[in-house]
Amino acid sequence: MNGLVVVGASYAGVQAALSAREAGYAEPIRLIVDETSLPYQRPPLSKGFLLGEASEQSLVLRDETFFRDKGIELLLGTSAVRVDRQERRVALADGARLDFDRLLLATGSRARRLSVPGAEREGIHYLRSLRDAQTLKAELDAAASIIIIGGGFIGLEVASTASKLGKNVTVIEAASRLLERTVSPVVSQFLLALHHQNGVDIRLSETVARLDKDGDRWTVTTGSGAALHGDIVLAGIGGLPNIELATEAGLACDNGILVDAHGATSDPLVFAAGDCTSHHNSFAGQQTRLESVQHAQDQGKAAGSAVAGKTSPYTSVPRFWSDQYAAKLQMVGLSHGRDHHVIRGEPDQSGFSVFMYRQNRLIAVDSVNRPGEQLIARKLIGAGVSPSPAQAADLSFDLKALPLPRAAEGARP
Repeated sequence: MNGLVVVGASYAGVQAALSAREAGYAEPIRLIVDETSLPYQRPPLSKGFLLGEASEQSLVLRDETFFRDKGIELLLGTSAVRVDRQERRVALADGARLDFDRLLLATGSRARRLSVPGAEREGIHYLRSLRDAQTLKAELDAAASIIIIGGGFIGLEVASTASKLGKNVTVIEAASRLLERTVSPVVSQFLLALHHQNGVDIRLSETVARLDKDGDRWTVTTGSGAALHGDIVLAGIGGLPNIELATEAGLACDNGILVDAHGATSDPLVFAAGDCTSHHNSFAGQQTRLESVQHAQDQGKAAGSAVAGKTSPYTSVPRFWSDQYAAKLQMVGLSHGRDHHVIRGEPDQSGFSVFMYRQNRLIAVDSVNRPGEQLIARKLIGAGVSPSPAQAADLSFDLKALPLPRAAEGARP
């Protein structure tokens, strides 16, 4: 038997390989790792690693002994360049060929590139991998200032880190508020005030017209004509799914590899999980592509189990998180189409939550420094239980007292 080949070794790929083994898959499992390092955690790259609080070794997800004991062969430092579904074979960049019985694509996503004049210049930073973080850290340690293009999670987390390091930080965001597509306006306003308090210059509704470099200094000319000067330019303007392998192999794709609740693609022998996939999400009510650690792990688990013949569909409530300064931001559910919200607590750094509704149904909760409420909200949304807006806003009302009609975690609304 040729077993399972997993392409990609971040959270989804590692989880899928482990879940296949734990679900009883007894055939060989080979994990293609396109970096030379062991699979590692990525959230600390924009925070603890840049601060010097997390080492490369501390980021490792599992050591070599763990994979060996699980019977999972790591193929480090190579990448898949082509998939032949007819021959059930993967061609690698080093010339090797791997035959498979089942294939799982966990190819992730990549940073979207700037497309303005000057964006082709050497030295613009993007942050996705450990190598990206190592390069950025080396320059950031010696820099006095950084200009960050994009007020999303990557941009704001690096802004927080750079501010802690005493750098002059400017953030350019095209939208009228921070994290516009992800969090409620209340949380956007809270984050804006938080960054201002820490000395970060945030420019909303602003674009980048061109980039110039004179020696080691960058000049970023904005759409409104301002000339901003800095030692480092970092772009964090979103991600694109890595679907080239799947597309060339003839798998159905549409802003991601199309998969069902078990991670199965349009080919029943090929599965996919993580950032590179698009699935029908019952909480969104539409086809959705998610980029989060939790999604990658949960979908990887479902796909790995399916490889082993066990059905454990991916139906988890979407969750996201971000650390900026001393604020822990957590989000559960998807807020698209919200038509009403209430605030539980005061929107300050002591902690609060924003409960969002669509047609009187609770669909998402954003929290700052309220992990307990996030846990409750996850169960409520998962079970399709909605406290009334009055109950959600009332700090004296015990949300845990609401009855859950069925197992909350993973339940469809």
